[in-house]
Amino acid sequence: QLQLVESGGGWVQPGGSLRLSCAASGFILDYYAIGWFRQAPGKEREGVACINSSGGETYYADSVKGRFTISRDNAKNTVYLQMNSLKPEDTAVYYCAADRGYRELVAGLPAYWGQGTQVTVSS
Repeated sequence: QLQLVESGGGWVQPGGSLRLSCAASGFILDYYAIGWFRQAPGKEREGVACINSSGGETYYADSVKGRFTISRDNAKNTVYLQMNSLKPEDTAVYYCAADRGYRELVAGLPAYWGQGTQVTVSS
């Protein structure tokens, strides 16, 4: 059974950093594009960062460019989201998602979703 499990969320002060991890099980991550999405209370889910199966192509939302970095370690079947210079508006539940197609992922239509991890940025 294909499963994505996020970890690394928590509370951090503005300007701080967190690293989210997404561990995949039941499938080989090498063949999948992976993305991070987030949903804040009362808002629609939005794409944050995506990376294709080879790691050679990435997408970032304008709101996180220069602050967030997505990376993958296929040997560990894990994808990461390094989040620096966090702002209160980054507060949301962050979801990991996977799809064989990079375009489908960037379009917000991945086939597989994790359960999410809460990130709270406040003083």
